[in-house]
Amino acid sequence: MAFKGCTKIWMNGKLVPFEDAKIHVLSHVIHYGSANFEGDRCYNTPKGPMAFRLVDHVERLFNSCKIYRMEIPFTKAQIHDACLETIRANGLKDCYIRPIAYRGFSQLGVDPTGCPIDVAIAVWDWGKYLGPEALEQGVDVRVSSWNRMAPNTLPYMAKSAANYMNSQLIKMEAKMDGYVEGIALDTFGMVSEGSGENLFVVHKGRIITPPLCVSVLPGITRDSVILLARDLGYELIEQGLPREMLYIADEVFFTGSAAEITPIRSVDKIKVGEGKRGPVTAALQKAFFDVIEGRSPDKYNWLTKVY
Repeated sequence: MAFKGCTKIWMNGKLVPFEDAKIHVLSHVIHYGSANFEGDRCYNTPKGPMAFRLVDHVERLFNSCKIYRMEIPFTKAQIHDACLETIRANGLKDCYIRPIAYRGFSQLGVDPTGCPIDVAIAVWDWGKYLGPEALEQGVDVRVSSWNRMAPNTLPYMAKSAANYMNSQLIKMEAKMDGYVEGIALDTFGMVSEGSGENLFVVHKGRIITPPLCVSVLPGITRDSVILLARDLGYELIEQGLPREMLYIADEVFFTGSAAEITPIRSVDKIKVGEGKRGPVTAALQKAFFDVIEGRSPDKYNWLTKVY
């Protein structure tokens, strides 16, 4: 089974067997992409399995749905607890967590307001998103020919399934050309993000990340790295980045719940820095994993005990 460890899925308040987690082919979400979702991780620590910033992920799910006028028929606390329940039901200790709210079966047409809002939560053992060696060796990427959405078209602050059609184009183009990932620019030619990751640049001792106004998802791992970088004494700023900054940077790295903190060793076949993970990226990785794997104090209360 591709979804290793996933035997039960939470659907609208009930745990159902993996093979029974189905929706109707005429559900609104299938035809119009009307869904918002989250991606979180659970880490096995010396104190037992811990979900990473689960409260913040649930908050972002509700924010995404609010933007799209989707009222989730459960409270934040219920979805939070359901994520933990689903992990326990599958007996997992280290896993990926995927809650999704979508417009279900009732009627078809662009107007979705007559369709129910359904919610499902799945968990599975996913491993390293960009490959097991990527965290140390880095990945080769290209700047995509596809731009991120223009302002006031699709709301990029929502983690919407519809936005990921754009992400699929970025990812597939990169893979077809022999790269692991693509980096998208916004409609004004400024660096935005990867197909499913936020991006950071290290240049002359400063850490720079694109601001939210360049079609950037407000990443929770992105926010974590900003906090950790400042804790470590780095100067971190949010500002626009021209494409060429990727080529002359000392270090470039991705962040995300799936990608965690992944160094980029080349962009468009131009070596980044020394062509390997740099010292700033390594320091941030260590600080990040020390917290989520239970070796450092959880001073920001990022971890939620599962069992």
